[in-house]
Amino acid sequence: MKTPIATDGAPKAIGPYSQGVEARGARTLYLSGQVPLDPATGELFSGTIEEETARALRNLRAVLAAAGAGPEHVVKTTVFLTDLADFARMNAEYAKHFPAPAPARSTVQVAGLPRGARVEIDAIAVLD
Repeated sequence: MKTPIATDGAPKAIGPYSQGVEARGARTLYLSGQVPLDPATGELFSGTIEEETARALRNLRAVLAAAGAGPEHVVKTTVFLTDLADFARMNAEYAKHFPAPAPARSTVQVAGLPRGARVEIDAIAVLD
């Protein structure tokens, strides 16, 4: 019924979750949230919020690619920020990564994220 998706192009899961899960039949891919970890080192990348957003989105793109998909297949994302004051700068970077029409999105402020990250982004993609 479901197939886990894993790639070395994105950081390994740091908890009991899959990088992505394809729901068989529906051809829907659910991608776990990605923080700006460097997949080569497993270390948190620290930079501007734009750079951290870009790193998280590159990690998501790697999981999409492992499933034979790309950003154009994404229908919904959720962005988690530890500070909504970063919203405009995150939003400007985020806009560079998705072709029109952009996916639906929710953005929420949270008290904390894994490894002390400032941004985490998850996604749902339709493969057909």
